[in-house]
Amino acid sequence: MTTIPAAAPITEWDGFDFDTRQVHAGETPDLNSGLRVPSIAVSAGYVFDDFDDQVDRFAGRSGERIYSRQGNPTNTVAEARLASLEGGTAAVAVSSGQAAISSALFTLAGQGDHIVSTASVYGGTRILFGRSFKRFGIEFDYVWDADDDTEWERAIRPNTKAIYTETIPNPRSDVTDLRRIAEVAARYNLPVIVDNTVGTPSLIRPFEHGASIVVHSTTKFLTGHGAAVGGAIVDGGTFDWAAAERAGRSYPLITGAPRPGLGSLLDRFGNAAYAQAAREAVVNDIGPTLSPFNGFLLHQGMETLSLRMERHVESTIAIARWLEDQPEVELVDYAGLPSNPLYELAKRDYGADADGYGRTGSVFGVTVRGGIDGARAFVNGLRVFSRMTGIGDTRSMVIHPLTSTHATFAPEINEKLGITPGLLRLSVGIESVKDLITDLRGGLDRVAALEGSLVGAAR
Repeated sequence: MTTIPAAAPITEWDGFDFDTRQVHAGETPDLNSGLRVPSIAVSAGYVFDDFDDQVDRFAGRSGERIYSRQGNPTNTVAEARLASLEGGTAAVAVSSGQAAISSALFTLAGQGDHIVSTASVYGGTRILFGRSFKRFGIEFDYVWDADDDTEWERAIRPNTKAIYTETIPNPRSDVTDLRRIAEVAARYNLPVIVDNTVGTPSLIRPFEHGASIVVHSTTKFLTGHGAAVGGAIVDGGTFDWAAAERAGRSYPLITGAPRPGLGSLLDRFGNAAYAQAAREAVVNDIGPTLSPFNGFLLHQGMETLSLRMERHVESTIAIARWLEDQPEVELVDYAGLPSNPLYELAKRDYGADADGYGRTGSVFGVTVRGGIDGARAFVNGLRVFSRMTGIGDTRSMVIHPLTSTHATFAPEINEKLGITPGLLRLSVGIESVKDLITDLRGGLDRVAALEGSLVGAAR
Protein backbone atom coordinates (compact mmCIF):
# COMPACT_ATOMS: atom_id res chain seq x y z
CA MET A 1 0.00 0.00 0.00
CA THR A 2 1.30 3.43 -0.95
CA THR A 3 1.39 5.87 1.94
CA ILE A 4 0.55 9.43 1.06
CA PRO A 5 2.09 11.82 3.58
CA ALA A 6 -0.13 14.36 5.26
CA ALA A 7 -0.01 17.87 3.90
CA ALA A 8 2.12 20.24 5.95
CA PRO A 9 0.15 22.74 8.03
CA ILE A 10 0.01 26.29 6.73
CA THR A 11 2.00 28.83 8.71
CA GLU A 12 2.11 31.73 6.25
CA TRP A 13 -1.37 33.16 5.75
CA ASP A 14 -0.69 35.96 3.29
CA GLY A 15 -3.26 35.90 0.53
CA PHE A 16 -5.96 34.25 2.61
CA ASP A 17 -9.20 36.11 3.34
CA PHE A 18 -9.63 38.27 6.43
CA ASP A 19 -11.98 35.79 8.12
CA THR A 20 -9.42 33.01 7.75
CA ARG A 21 -6.47 35.09 8.89
CA GLN A 22 -8.28 36.32 12.01
CA VAL A 23 -8.49 32.66 13.13
CA HIS A 24 -5.08 31.37 12.04
CA ALA A 25 -2.50 34.12 11.44
CA GLY A 26 0.41 34.06 13.86
CA GLU A 27 -0.02 30.44 14.95
CA THR A 28 2.66 27.79 14.49
CA PRO A 29 2.39 24.06 15.23
CA ASP A 30 3.20 23.06 18.80
CA LEU A 31 5.97 20.47 18.47
CA ASN A 32 6.01 19.53 22.15
CA SER A 33 2.45 18.36 22.73
CA GLY A 34 0.44 19.13 19.59
CA LEU A 35 -1.69 21.82 21.21
CA ARG A 36 -4.18 23.27 18.72
CA VAL A 37 -4.78 26.51 20.64
CA PRO A 38 -1.59 28.51 21.31
CA SER A 39 -0.65 28.19 24.96
CA ILE A 40 -0.08 30.86 27.58
CA ALA A 41 3.69 31.13 27.91
CA VAL A 42 4.28 32.02 31.55
CA SER A 43 7.98 32.78 31.67
CA ALA A 44 9.89 35.97 32.43
CA GLY A 45 12.98 34.97 30.47
CA TYR A 46 14.45 32.61 27.87
CA VAL A 47 17.47 30.31 27.95
CA PHE A 48 20.51 31.12 25.80
CA ASP A 49 21.96 28.29 23.72
CA ASP A 50 25.49 29.19 24.77
CA PHE A 51 27.72 32.18 25.56
CA ASP A 52 27.86 33.42 21.98
CA ASP A 53 24.08 33.15 21.59
CA GLN A 54 23.72 35.53 24.54
CA VAL A 55 26.19 37.92 22.92
CA ASP A 56 24.33 37.80 19.60
CA ARG A 57 20.93 38.38 21.18
CA PHE A 58 22.09 41.41 23.12
CA ALA A 59 23.90 42.76 20.07
CA GLY A 60 20.72 42.57 18.03
CA ARG A 61 22.17 40.03 15.61
CA SER A 62 19.60 37.40 16.57
CA GLY A 63 15.83 37.62 16.44
CA GLU A 64 15.47 35.40 19.51
CA ARG A 65 13.92 36.74 22.70
CA ILE A 66 15.88 37.91 25.71
CA TYR A 67 13.23 38.76 28.28
CA SER A 68 9.43 38.95 28.34
CA ARG A 69 9.51 42.70 28.71
CA GLN A 70 10.39 42.76 25.00
CA GLY A 71 8.22 39.90 23.84
CA ASN A 72 6.49 36.69 24.77
CA PRO A 73 5.46 33.70 22.57
CA THR A 74 1.78 34.12 23.43
CA ASN A 75 1.86 37.82 22.65
CA THR A 76 3.78 37.11 19.45
CA VAL A 77 0.75 35.22 18.13
CA ALA A 78 -1.46 38.25 18.83
CA GLU A 79 1.08 40.61 17.29
CA ALA A 80 1.42 38.62 14.08
CA ARG A 81 -2.35 38.22 13.79
CA LEU A 82 -3.03 41.92 14.22
CA ALA A 83 -0.27 42.89 11.78
CA SER A 84 -1.86 40.55 9.24
CA LEU A 85 -5.36 41.93 9.76
CA GLU A 86 -4.23 45.56 9.49
CA GLY A 87 -1.95 44.83 6.54
CA GLY A 88 1.21 45.92 8.37
CA THR A 89 4.72 44.47 8.54
CA ALA A 90 4.98 43.98 12.33
CA ALA A 91 3.16 44.75 15.56
CA VAL A 92 4.15 45.32 19.18
CA ALA A 93 1.74 44.40 21.97
CA VAL A 94 1.74 46.55 25.11
CA SER A 95 -0.17 46.86 28.36
CA SER A 96 -2.91 49.35 27.36
CA GLY A 97 -4.13 51.69 24.67
CA GLN A 98 -2.53 54.65 26.43
CA ALA A 99 0.76 52.71 26.51
CA ALA A 100 0.41 52.08 22.77
CA ILE A 101 -0.08 55.79 22.01
CA SER A 102 2.75 56.82 24.32
CA SER A 103 5.20 54.22 23.02
CA ALA A 104 4.30 54.95 19.39
CA LEU A 105 5.02 58.65 19.82
CA PHE A 106 8.10 58.28 22.06
CA THR A 107 9.64 56.23 19.26
CA LEU A 108 9.49 59.34 17.07
CA ALA A 109 9.66 62.35 19.38
CA GLY A 110 11.63 63.55 22.38
CA GLN A 111 12.14 66.66 24.46
CA GLY A 112 11.80 69.77 22.32
CA ASP A 113 9.86 68.04 19.56
CA HIS A 114 6.33 68.69 18.36
CA ILE A 115 3.34 66.67 17.15
CA VAL A 116 0.20 67.79 15.31
CA SER A 117 -3.12 66.11 16.02
CA THR A 118 -6.59 66.49 14.65
CA ALA A 119 -8.74 68.18 17.30
CA SER A 120 -11.40 65.52 17.72
CA VAL A 121 -9.68 62.61 19.45
CA TYR A 122 -10.56 60.57 22.52
CA GLY A 123 -10.68 62.69 25.68
CA GLY A 124 -8.12 60.53 27.49
CA THR A 125 -5.72 61.02 24.57
CA ARG A 126 -5.99 64.80 24.80
CA ILE A 127 -5.35 64.59 28.54
CA LEU A 128 -2.28 62.41 27.88
CA PHE A 129 -0.96 64.92 25.34
CA GLY A 130 -1.66 67.97 27.49
CA ARG A 131 -0.38 66.57 30.78
CA SER A 132 2.26 63.81 30.58
CA PHE A 133 3.72 64.66 27.16
CA LYS A 134 3.90 68.31 28.15
CA ARG A 135 5.92 67.38 31.24
CA PHE A 136 8.30 65.41 29.00
CA GLY A 137 8.83 68.48 26.82
CA ILE A 138 6.84 67.36 23.77
CA GLU A 139 4.38 69.93 22.46
CA PHE A 140 1.11 69.43 20.61
CA ASP A 141 -1.01 71.57 18.33
CA TYR A 142 -4.50 70.71 17.11
CA VAL A 143 -6.00 71.16 13.65
CA TRP A 144 -9.77 71.71 13.78
CA ASP A 145 -10.47 71.67 10.05
CA ALA A 146 -8.39 68.97 8.35
CA ASP A 147 -9.49 70.26 4.92
CA ASP A 148 -7.92 73.67 5.54
CA ASP A 149 -4.35 73.84 4.21
CA THR A 150 -3.67 77.07 6.07
CA GLU A 151 -4.38 75.35 9.39
CA TRP A 152 -1.85 72.65 8.60
CA GLU A 153 0.70 75.25 7.49
CA ARG A 154 0.30 77.13 10.76
CA ALA A 155 0.53 73.96 12.85
CA ILE A 156 3.44 72.08 11.26
CA ARG A 157 6.91 73.21 12.33
CA PRO A 158 10.48 72.18 11.49
CA ASN A 159 10.55 70.12 14.73
CA THR A 160 7.21 68.38 14.05
CA LYS A 161 7.69 64.61 14.12
CA ALA A 162 4.25 63.16 13.30
CA ILE A 163 0.58 63.75 12.58
CA TYR A 164 -1.83 61.94 14.88
CA THR A 165 -5.50 61.18 14.25
CA GLU A 166 -8.28 58.60 14.75
CA THR A 167 -10.46 56.75 12.27
CA ILE A 168 -13.71 57.19 14.25
CA PRO A 169 -13.31 59.63 17.14
CA ASN A 170 -15.63 59.16 20.05
CA PRO A 171 -18.07 60.25 21.29
CA ARG A 172 -19.37 61.99 18.15
CA SER A 173 -18.42 59.56 15.37
CA ASP A 174 -16.89 62.43 13.37
CA VAL A 175 -14.94 60.22 10.95
CA THR A 176 -11.59 61.41 9.66
CA ASP A 177 -10.60 61.78 6.01
CA LEU A 178 -7.40 59.74 6.23
CA ARG A 179 -6.56 60.18 2.56
CA ARG A 180 -6.60 63.94 2.89
CA ILE A 181 -4.43 63.85 6.01
CA ALA A 182 -1.99 61.45 4.35
CA GLU A 183 -1.62 63.86 1.44
CA VAL A 184 -0.74 66.66 3.85
CA ALA A 185 1.73 64.46 5.70
CA ALA A 186 3.45 63.43 2.47
CA ARG A 187 4.06 67.09 1.58
CA TYR A 188 5.86 67.57 4.88
CA ASN A 189 7.66 64.18 5.06
CA LEU A 190 5.76 63.20 8.21
CA PRO A 191 4.44 59.80 9.33
CA VAL A 192 0.72 59.55 10.11
CA ILE A 193 -0.25 57.69 13.28
CA VAL A 194 -3.87 56.52 13.34
CA ASP A 195 -5.81 55.17 16.31
CA ASN A 196 -8.06 52.51 14.79
CA THR A 197 -9.62 51.29 18.04
CA VAL A 198 -13.21 52.14 17.08
CA GLY A 199 -12.84 51.40 13.38
CA THR A 200 -11.02 48.06 13.75
CA PRO A 201 -9.39 46.38 10.76
CA SER A 202 -12.70 44.63 10.13
CA LEU A 203 -14.23 47.95 9.00
CA ILE A 204 -11.27 50.03 7.83
CA ARG A 205 -7.54 49.47 7.37
CA PRO A 206 -5.75 52.84 7.65
CA PHE A 207 -2.65 51.68 5.77
CA GLU A 208 -4.82 51.38 2.66
CA HIS A 209 -5.62 55.10 3.06
CA GLY A 210 -2.05 56.33 3.52
CA ALA A 211 -1.38 55.87 7.25
CA SER A 212 2.14 54.97 8.41
CA ILE A 213 1.47 53.56 11.89
CA VAL A 214 -1.68 52.25 13.59
CA VAL A 215 -2.36 52.04 17.30
CA HIS A 216 -5.11 50.22 19.19
CA SER A 217 -6.57 49.95 22.60
CA THR A 218 -6.98 46.20 22.28
CA THR A 219 -9.09 46.32 25.43
CA LYS A 220 -12.00 47.22 23.20
CA PHE A 221 -13.20 45.48 20.05
CA LEU A 222 -10.12 43.35 19.35
CA THR A 223 -10.28 41.46 22.65
CA GLY A 224 -13.98 42.18 22.63
CA HIS A 225 -15.32 41.04 25.98
CA GLY A 226 -14.17 43.72 28.41
CA ALA A 227 -12.02 41.20 30.25
CA ALA A 228 -8.45 42.33 29.53
CA VAL A 229 -6.66 45.67 29.18
CA GLY A 230 -4.12 45.86 26.38
CA GLY A 231 -2.76 47.88 23.50
CA ALA A 232 -0.83 47.46 20.26
CA ILE A 233 1.29 49.36 17.74
CA VAL A 234 1.34 48.25 14.09
CA ASP A 235 4.03 49.29 11.61
CA GLY A 236 2.74 49.83 8.09
CA GLY A 237 6.22 49.43 6.64
CA THR A 238 5.59 52.10 4.00
CA PHE A 239 7.05 55.29 5.44
CA ASP A 240 10.39 56.31 3.91
CA TRP A 241 12.48 57.10 7.01
CA ALA A 242 15.63 57.72 4.98
CA ALA A 243 13.88 60.27 2.75
CA ALA A 244 12.46 62.03 5.80
CA GLU A 245 15.97 62.19 7.26
CA ARG A 246 17.27 63.75 4.06
CA ALA A 247 14.43 66.28 4.21
CA GLY A 248 15.46 67.34 7.73
CA ARG A 249 13.12 65.18 9.85
CA SER A 250 15.36 63.22 12.19
CA TYR A 251 14.29 59.88 13.69
CA PRO A 252 17.47 58.70 15.42
CA LEU A 253 15.99 55.57 17.05
CA ILE A 254 15.24 54.25 13.56
CA THR A 255 17.98 55.63 11.33
CA GLY A 256 20.84 56.02 13.82
CA ALA A 257 23.36 53.35 14.84
CA PRO A 258 22.60 52.23 18.41
CA ARG A 259 26.28 51.52 19.08
CA PRO A 260 29.59 51.36 17.15
CA GLY A 261 29.79 48.48 14.75
CA LEU A 262 26.06 47.86 14.66
CA GLY A 263 23.92 49.09 11.80
CA SER A 264 20.74 51.12 12.27
CA LEU A 265 17.43 49.39 12.78
CA LEU A 266 16.46 50.61 9.32
CA ASP A 267 19.52 48.83 7.88
CA ARG A 268 18.82 45.63 9.82
CA PHE A 269 15.01 45.42 9.82
CA GLY A 270 13.97 47.31 6.69
CA ASN A 271 10.23 47.88 6.50
CA ALA A 272 9.74 46.67 10.08
CA ALA A 273 12.34 49.06 11.52
CA TYR A 274 9.81 51.32 13.23
CA ALA A 275 8.18 48.42 15.08
CA GLN A 276 11.59 47.14 16.17
CA ALA A 277 12.54 50.61 17.42
CA ALA A 278 9.33 50.79 19.44
CA ARG A 279 10.04 47.35 20.91
CA GLU A 280 13.78 47.74 21.62
CA ALA A 281 14.15 51.40 22.47
CA VAL A 282 10.84 52.33 24.10
CA VAL A 283 8.78 49.37 25.29
CA ASN A 284 11.88 47.58 26.57
CA ASP A 285 13.08 50.70 28.40
CA ILE A 286 9.82 51.93 29.88
CA GLY A 287 8.33 48.48 30.38
CA PRO A 288 4.60 48.59 29.50
CA THR A 289 4.51 44.81 29.15
CA LEU A 290 1.35 42.97 28.13
CA SER A 291 0.77 39.94 30.33
CA PRO A 292 0.68 36.64 28.40
CA PHE A 293 -2.77 35.90 29.78
CA ASN A 294 -4.08 39.16 28.29
CA GLY A 295 -2.21 38.37 25.08
CA PHE A 296 -4.01 35.03 24.99
CA LEU A 297 -7.40 36.73 25.42
CA LEU A 298 -6.43 39.16 22.66
CA HIS A 299 -5.65 36.56 20.01
CA GLN A 300 -8.70 34.56 21.09
CA GLY A 301 -10.86 37.68 20.72
CA MET A 302 -9.59 38.46 17.24
CA GLU A 303 -10.79 35.04 16.05
CA THR A 304 -14.39 36.33 16.07
CA LEU A 305 -13.75 40.01 15.27
CA SER A 306 -15.58 40.21 11.92
CA LEU A 307 -18.56 38.25 13.25
CA ARG A 308 -18.96 40.53 16.25
CA MET A 309 -18.47 43.69 14.21
CA GLU A 310 -21.28 42.67 11.86
CA ARG A 311 -23.67 42.46 14.81
CA HIS A 312 -22.30 45.62 16.43
CA VAL A 313 -22.76 47.67 13.27
CA GLU A 314 -26.09 46.19 12.23
CA SER A 315 -27.60 46.92 15.65
CA THR A 316 -26.06 50.39 15.81
CA ILE A 317 -27.55 51.46 12.50
CA ALA A 318 -30.98 50.26 13.61
CA ILE A 319 -30.67 52.08 16.94
CA ALA A 320 -29.33 55.30 15.42
CA ARG A 321 -32.19 55.36 12.90
CA TRP A 322 -34.72 54.75 15.67
CA LEU A 323 -33.25 57.44 17.94
CA GLU A 324 -33.50 60.06 15.18
CA ASP A 325 -37.27 59.66 15.23
CA GLN A 326 -37.74 60.04 18.98
CA PRO A 327 -39.11 63.40 20.22
CA GLU A 328 -36.87 63.39 23.30
CA VAL A 329 -33.73 63.29 21.13
CA GLU A 330 -32.18 66.49 19.83
CA LEU A 331 -29.32 65.02 17.79
CA VAL A 332 -27.80 61.68 16.80
CA ASP A 333 -24.09 61.84 15.95
CA TYR A 334 -23.61 58.80 13.75
CA ALA A 335 -21.66 59.43 10.56
CA GLY A 336 -23.45 56.64 8.72
CA LEU A 337 -26.80 58.44 8.81
CA PRO A 338 -27.75 60.41 5.65
CA SER A 339 -28.51 63.42 7.89
CA ASN A 340 -24.89 63.56 9.07
CA PRO A 341 -22.56 66.01 7.26
CA LEU A 342 -19.88 63.29 7.08
CA TYR A 343 -22.22 60.74 5.48
CA GLU A 344 -20.55 60.70 2.04
CA LEU A 345 -17.10 60.26 3.59
CA ALA A 346 -18.51 57.50 5.80
CA LYS A 347 -19.90 55.63 2.78
CA ARG A 348 -16.67 56.07 0.83
CA ASP A 349 -14.38 54.67 3.51
CA TYR A 350 -16.61 52.27 5.43
CA GLY A 351 -19.12 51.09 2.85
CA ALA A 352 -22.88 50.96 3.36
CA ASP A 353 -25.52 48.41 4.23
CA ALA A 354 -28.30 47.34 1.86
CA ASP A 355 -30.32 50.45 2.75
CA GLY A 356 -27.44 52.86 2.15
CA TYR A 357 -26.46 53.56 5.76
CA GLY A 358 -22.74 53.93 6.42
CA ARG A 359 -21.08 51.23 8.52
CA THR A 360 -19.13 53.53 10.86
CA GLY A 361 -18.77 51.36 13.91
CA SER A 362 -20.88 51.07 17.03
CA VAL A 363 -19.80 54.04 19.18
CA PHE A 364 -21.68 57.29 18.73
CA GLY A 365 -23.27 60.25 20.50
CA VAL A 366 -26.90 61.01 21.20
CA THR A 367 -28.06 64.32 22.65
CA VAL A 368 -31.26 64.22 24.69
CA ARG A 369 -33.53 67.10 25.58
CA GLY A 370 -33.23 68.77 28.96
CA GLY A 371 -29.45 69.29 29.14
CA ILE A 372 -27.62 67.64 32.02
CA ASP A 373 -30.85 66.92 33.88
CA GLY A 374 -32.20 65.16 30.82
CA ALA A 375 -28.94 63.20 30.49
CA ARG A 376 -29.14 62.16 34.14
CA ALA A 377 -32.75 61.03 33.75
CA PHE A 378 -31.92 59.08 30.60
CA VAL A 379 -28.88 57.28 32.08
CA ASN A 380 -30.67 56.42 35.31
CA GLY A 381 -33.56 54.95 33.34
CA LEU A 382 -31.44 52.37 31.54
CA ARG A 383 -31.34 48.75 32.72
CA VAL A 384 -29.62 46.78 29.94
CA PHE A 385 -27.01 49.39 29.00
CA SER A 386 -24.23 49.36 31.59
CA ARG A 387 -23.39 52.71 33.17
CA MET A 388 -19.60 52.58 32.88
CA THR A 389 -16.54 53.84 31.10
CA GLY A 390 -15.32 51.83 28.14
CA ILE A 391 -16.39 50.92 24.63
CA GLY A 392 -16.19 47.92 22.32
CA ASP A 393 -17.57 45.32 24.71
CA THR A 394 -20.10 42.62 23.90
CA ARG A 395 -22.22 44.48 26.46
CA SER A 396 -23.81 47.84 25.61
CA MET A 397 -22.55 50.83 27.61
CA VAL A 398 -23.42 54.47 28.24
CA ILE A 399 -21.49 57.40 29.70
CA HIS A 400 -21.89 61.18 29.98
CA PRO A 401 -18.75 62.72 28.41
CA LEU A 402 -19.05 66.23 29.87
CA THR A 403 -18.80 64.92 33.42
CA SER A 404 -16.34 62.08 32.70
CA THR A 405 -13.95 61.84 29.73
CA HIS A 406 -14.10 65.59 29.06
CA ALA A 407 -14.64 66.88 32.59
CA THR A 408 -11.23 68.58 32.81
CA PHE A 409 -11.44 70.45 29.51
CA ALA A 410 -12.04 74.17 29.34
CA PRO A 411 -15.66 75.05 28.51
CA GLU A 412 -14.67 76.68 25.23
CA ILE A 413 -12.84 73.50 24.13
CA ASN A 414 -15.84 71.31 24.94
CA GLU A 415 -18.08 73.74 23.09
CA LYS A 416 -15.90 73.50 19.97
CA LEU A 417 -15.80 69.72 20.27
CA GLY A 418 -19.59 69.54 20.58
CA ILE A 419 -19.48 68.08 24.10
CA THR A 420 -22.76 69.49 25.37
CA PRO A 421 -24.64 68.90 28.66
CA GLY A 422 -27.20 66.62 26.98
CA LEU A 423 -24.70 64.48 25.03
CA LEU A 424 -24.37 60.78 25.90
CA ARG A 425 -21.93 58.28 24.41
CA LEU A 426 -23.41 54.92 23.51
CA SER A 427 -21.38 51.80 22.77
CA VAL A 428 -23.71 49.22 21.27
CA GLY A 429 -23.01 45.60 22.18
CA ILE A 430 -24.26 42.36 20.69
CA GLU A 431 -27.46 41.92 22.69
CA SER A 432 -30.85 41.71 20.97
CA VAL A 433 -31.46 45.00 19.19
CA LYS A 434 -35.14 44.79 20.19
CA ASP A 435 -34.17 44.64 23.86
CA LEU A 436 -31.71 47.49 23.48
CA ILE A 437 -34.31 49.74 21.84
CA THR A 438 -36.80 48.87 24.58
CA ASP A 439 -34.19 49.83 27.16
CA LEU A 440 -33.45 53.13 25.41
CA ARG A 441 -37.16 53.85 25.27
CA GLY A 442 -37.26 53.43 29.04
CA GLY A 443 -34.50 56.02 29.41
CA LEU A 444 -36.26 58.43 27.06
CA ASP A 445 -39.48 57.98 29.01
CA ARG A 446 -37.61 59.37 32.02
CA VAL A 447 -36.59 62.38 29.90
CA ALA A 448 -40.21 62.93 28.84
CA ALA A 449 -41.39 62.63 32.46
CA LEU A 450 -38.78 65.16 33.56
CA GLU A 451 -39.90 67.64 30.93
CA GLY A 452 -43.52 67.06 31.96
CA SER A 453 -42.74 67.73 35.60
CA LEU A 454 -40.87 70.92 34.72
CA VAL A 455 -43.83 72.14 32.64
CA GLY A 456 -46.17 71.32 35.52
CA ALA A 457 -43.98 73.17 37.99
CA ALA A 458 -43.84 76.22 35.73
CA ARG A 459 -47.62 76.38 35.74
